[in-house]
Amino acid sequence: MAWRLFLAAWIAVVATAGATEAGTTRSGPRFEVLAHVDPPGGYSGDVVGERHYAYLSSHKGTTDCPAQGVRVYALANPRRPRHLATFASARSVAPLKDTCTEKTIVRRVRTSAFDGVLAVTSVQACSAGAFGGFAVYDVTRPGHPRRLALVRTEPRGSHEIWLAAARGHAWVYTAEAAAEFAFAPNSFGFHIFDVSNPRKPAEVGGWSACRDLRLCSGTIGSPRYLVHSVITNAVATQAFLSYWDLGTVILDIADPAHPRYLGRTSPGQGQTHSAWLARGGRILVETHETLRGRPAVYDIADQAHPKKLAMIHLPSGTRAGGTFTGIPLGDSVHDPKVSGQLAYFSWYAQGVALFDLSNPAKPRFLTRFRPPPAPDRHGLLCPGHSCTAVWGVFPTARYVLASDISSGLWVLRLKR
Repeated sequence: MAWRLFLAAWIAVVATAGATEAGTTRSGPRFEVLAHVDPPGGYSGDVVGERHYAYLSSHKGTTDCPAQGVRVYALANPRRPRHLATFASARSVAPLKDTCTEKTIVRRVRTSAFDGVLAVTSVQACSAGAFGGFAVYDVTRPGHPRRLALVRTEPRGSHEIWLAAARGHAWVYTAEAAAEFAFAPNSFGFHIFDVSNPRKPAEVGGWSACRDLRLCSGTIGSPRYLVHSVITNAVATQAFLSYWDLGTVILDIADPAHPRYLGRTSPGQGQTHSAWLARGGRILVETHETLRGRPAVYDIADQAHPKKLAMIHLPSGTRAGGTFTGIPLGDSVHDPKVSGQLAYFSWYAQGVALFDLSNPAKPRFLTRFRPPPAPDRHGLLCPGHSCTAVWGVFPTARYVLASDISSGLWVLRLKR
């Protein structure tokens, strides 16, 4: 009982510290910590919620690849997360030895061959010869995940991934972060797989800026054209490819076998990392993973000519949680999510940042939560030191999930 009282008090202190650091007033919105879980064994990756479950992916270090897989937590009581299962780990699947699974998408799917909840997770090799691609699991019963398929992708494993279900079908979209060169026109990173029968995924289409637009990567120091991540609209008729130094590429994918180019945003800061849609797909929020990388807001009503509305900045004087001495991304934004008028950003050492997008041309900072710096035990961000490194954020109706590379899963509540 004494330990539980201490833990409750510690969480309350962290919650208060996070709100104070955000620079908000008592009357403004703020994040409250409901729970924190720091799983052992290695880095955490992205986080996603489905029903009252959280799926925490894992990431590799610079010198090791612990392959922790995807951890599933029950959040029926969000103050007491309960670990239910782990899937796509080296322990559970021999072909996944020496791999990491940093991105997972979970979706309700109903097709003629499957009716339930699917999880797809990206699989990247940590060494030459290890498996690279994606894995498909039935997580209708999250405590008992069932592997349905392992799909190897070329030219490399799926770096990030997306799953969409519409019109009685389901598709997986891969982003393999493979640079595209003119001398290898068939080596590119965006591929579409039909997983309507998830036990038998079949590649049906793909697209390449190098092959289809003649925009190819050049020599060292020139722009790199590669697909870092991908999302689709709700009805899976359009895809939005974060194309690194090319901007966000918009494709018509109503016919998955024949994607058609519609337009793209400007490269801006470069290293276009990921994107999210708002206002029924009329507004696009994209992030740039680079030194002092910032989010950009676009009006994409005319998809052939996206119009930049705003760049998003944190308030001056906002302090980071430690210094990144490894990869210099401490002050860079990572991923965006939008729910209603609110935009949530995982912002590495700056934590989780929340903005009001009711006027997309003038985003307004509301609050943030910065987890306490945690020791970096795997040499990627702040070797030998402690830092905050928020990788992912996922808002739900009941709570907000956040993942920190070193300190794991955070369950938050937005108090208004």
